[in-house]
Amino acid sequence: MARSQGMSVAEWVRQALHLACRKEPRGDVGKKIAIIRVAAQHDYPVKEIDGMLAEIESGYSGGRAPQYGRRTVKK
Repeated sequence: MARSQGMSVAEWVRQALHLACRKEPRGDVGKKIAIIRVAAQHDYPVKEIDGMLAEIESGYSGGRAPQYGRRTVKK
């Protein structure tokens, strides 16, 4: 297989191991979900997407800081 791809066996093995490591999930899925649940209980400054995109496109012209509303996540 390595020769058919024009590389040494060592390079083929390195690439195969690299690809396998990238596909392997990292960390405990249950722990990740628990972290997301805790984070979702907090309020963060948010704004409607159209408003955020308009501010980004305008480059926050006028020197004023963006005004975000507060959003409450329902359980």
